[in-house]
Amino acid sequence: MEPSRKPGRILAFKYAFRGIVSAFIEEPNLKFHFFVAFVIILAGWFFQINKLEWTAIITIIGLVLTAELTNTSIEAVVDSFTNKEHPGAKLAKDISAGAVLIVSITATTVGIIIFLPYILGLLT
Repeated sequence: MEPSRKPGRILAFKYAFRGIVSAFIEEPNLKFHFFVAFVIILAGWFFQINKLEWTAIITIIGLVLTAELTNTSIEAVVDSFTNKEHPGAKLAKDISAGAVLIVSITATTVGIIIFLPYILGLLT
């Protein structure tokens, strides 16, 4: 038996990029997260945050987008196997949505910790 061939690196990147673009087109929540990420990056540039703060911001943006993409893929797989209400399907979708909620709350907290002092500095 011949082992299955894996796509080359360039093709793998093409598939990955296609997946991100497809999710962006299909999922309003992913569009929202990309928009917020863009605004946060602009805020970081405006306030000239330091390297450690940039590291935290870039990491948390990556985590939020990864969680949303994972949630989207879980929903797609679950929906492809059942078109009716199933307790297990609902549980899987709820858990993956919960993961997005947790990382989004964490991201908001990190954003407040980083940006609140800069915002308060503008007000004084």
